[in-house]
Amino acid sequence: QVQLVESGGGLVQAGDSLTLSCAASGRSDSRNVMGWFRQAPGNDREIVAAISWSGRKTYYADYVKGRFTNSRDNAKNTVYLQMNSLKPDDTAVYYCAVGRGVGVSLDLIYYEDWGQGTQVTVSS
Repeated sequence: QVQLVESGGGLVQAGDSLTLSCAASGRSDSRNVMGWFRQAPGNDREIVAAISWSGRKTYYADYVKGRFTNSRDNAKNTVYLQMNSLKPDDTAVYYCAVGRGVGVSLDLIYYEDWGQGTQVTVSS
């Protein structure tokens, strides 16, 4: 069981940048994967990005490639999502989550622990 707390959301204009943080506490091991998900009004929850413990393996949804960047600081047990060139379509509640596994794509593992979410709103 891992407890997660997201922060960094807010209201920005199209083209601006924003960095989300997710601090984790509780059990951890080298098989932990940290994922970012989002859900906009009227839409299903979707995976945005994910990063392995080492940072050597990452996943990005097609609609954020080239704009969003994963990173993590294991000493602080924190993962970051740098979001650049934000668009109104990026408006959503963003959640971080923890999954565990090896040898599979990061969008295919089961994410079992979730944060409460942070709102990102991008105006035009």
